[in-house]
Amino acid sequence: MDEIDKIIKKHQDGAVLNLFVTAGSRKVVFPAGVNNWRKCIEISVSAPAKENKANKEVIKTVANFFEKPVNNVFVLTGAKNPKKTVFVKGVTVDFVSDRLRESLNGL
Repeated sequence: MDEIDKIIKKHQDGAVLNLFVTAGSRKVVFPAGVNNWRKCIEISVSAPAKENKANKEVIKTVANFFEKPVNNVFVLTGAKNPKKTVFVKGVTVDFVSDRLRESLNGL
């Protein structure tokens, strides 16, 4: 799981992480796994990848996972791409890393 440390970056106001989104899935899953080749955490959302619906569901799902309000989660890059860089305000890299590791241990 050393790859998680390469996926999460420190920001003065929170943490930045790389996600790879699968839109149009049967169910929402986060984290759905680690994509070592793309250096991303995988997330599946049920919303389609059009009209910003998948991005909104990504924001909501990530916010719920880290127990933050949706206005603390931002898509920095990749708004029209499955590979996204997401900023979570008010969390530490250690908190994000620990939560992801906890959740991914069951996979």
